[in-house]
Amino acid sequence: MDQNTIINTIAAGSEQYRNLAIKLVNSAIVLVLLVVLMGGWTRINDAGLSCPDWPGCFGQMTVPNSSAEINAANNLYPKIAVEKSKSWLEMIHRYLAGSLGLLILALALIAVKLRKLSSYPHWLSLSLLVLVVFQALLGMWTVTLKLLPIIVTAHLFGGLLTIVLLLLLRAKIIPQYANRQQWQVHNYALLAGLLFLFLQILLGGWTSSNYAGWGCSDWLACNPGLEIEYNFSNAFAISLDSTYSHQGGQLPLAERGAIQISHRVGALLVAMYYLSVYFFIARHQPWKNHFIGLLLLTLLQIVLGLLNILWAIPTSLAMAHHFVAVLMLIGTTLLLARSFSQPSGESVDA
Repeated sequence: MDQNTIINTIAAGSEQYRNLAIKLVNSAIVLVLLVVLMGGWTRINDAGLSCPDWPGCFGQMTVPNSSAEINAANNLYPKIAVEKSKSWLEMIHRYLAGSLGLLILALALIAVKLRKLSSYPHWLSLSLLVLVVFQALLGMWTVTLKLLPIIVTAHLFGGLLTIVLLLLLRAKIIPQYANRQQWQVHNYALLAGLLFLFLQILLGGWTSSNYAGWGCSDWLACNPGLEIEYNFSNAFAISLDSTYSHQGGQLPLAERGAIQISHRVGALLVAMYYLSVYFFIARHQPWKNHFIGLLLLTLLQIVLGLLNILWAIPTSLAMAHHFVAVLMLIGTTLLLARSFSQPSGESVDA
């Protein structure tokens, strides 16, 4: 076999692995969305401690169902009642997360297989594997440390980061993104927007994990008619006390109100930044319509936030608020990737 034949054989094999990686990363993206959304649904329904152990549930790998299983669960955890509907929410979340971990492991193995292919994103694939292992630990600590807000928020951070990294991995694997232009002003602007949005969603996670959605009773002011000195320093103090359950929240109204106010200010800053990016940069780019869609999502998110306050955070609206935040993160990440895919110097007039 001559050298050219060997090179062609290796190239063909590499292409097969790349095609497999594209299928796997597409599946992983769908699965991580389900994991993050299911995690939000579990949290909104106060089901985070419905299984008091990890990775199983009351000592088994499924939710106790039969009388014998429920009796065994009661003997194992006499102070915790079995709530099958909530426990299934938690276990489905774990099953989905475990399946996602297997897909990311497969992507890491492909990266090792293609380690000699310089154009393949090896380190990104392996970093995702490290991240998903740490996510599993955070999932365990969420239960064992009884919903510590810092752990719950960190778990959300890991889920969001997994979404972003999988989207970027897909963009790096697919050939159409191979030829990229150099960093320009609009790339930096979109990256900054992604970071701002990330921080705002994490602030929303801190709001949720501290049950501070009820921190303000009015959509415009915060608890009008009450003389409250809002405590911003204590609102963001990190507690590591896991001797009691943090479900339902432990902070007084002054701290919860401070968290809610901070979340509102963050939302306005993100919206103002996105508007600025549009008027100064995005409306002159080929992806103008994509960015308009992102602005509409931002407006919808603000409206959903206001409605949650007005209607005392109904479950459906809380989930919609979570869902749109994830859509905004996806949209911004895809826009950042797309902003690199245009040939250098290409632009479209507004």
